[in-house]
Amino acid sequence: MRTNPTTSPPGVSTIEEKSTCHIDQIIGPVLDVTFPPGKLPYIYNALVQQLLGNNRVRAIAMSATDGLMRGMEVIDTGDPLSVPVGGATLGRIFNILGEPIDNLGPVDSSATFPIHRSAPAFIELDTKLSIFETGIKVIDLLAPYQRGGEIGLFGGGGGWSR
Repeated sequence: MRTNPTTSPPGVSTIEEKSTCHIDQIIGPVLDVTFPPGKLPYIYNALVQQLLGNNRVRAIAMSATDGLMRGMEVIDTGDPLSVPVGGATLGRIFNILGEPIDNLGPVDSSATFPIHRSAPAFIELDTKLSIFETGIKVIDLLAPYQRGGEIGLFGGGGGWSR
């Protein structure tokens, strides 16, 4: 999602505000990077996890950090982490970056939404009562769940899923 300077919500920077920084520290998937003064990215940009102060940012790599070294350049994307949405994504499996991992080829979807966004307005919600089909026959028959609500469901590992 490209943001417009006149309509950017708080916490989302515009594409013109890209800045570069350098890696200070790498510990597993966690990177500490330092930006020039006054060029810190917004908290939900695809780069940022935590602002450490003194122009330092803590970020989490969403892919392997093999080959990364201290001093390498990092570019602030200016956009939040976004994933494809729409009819083309139904039934597909994606990783955290929105890339398909189900070996069915690329997704033909031009629309993307950021993973951090406001909840829909009340008037946008579907008021029709419908049942959420889990695909587990016993649950669907004996304890059906209402679509759009919050439920507790036993997970396969003995834990709880939401």
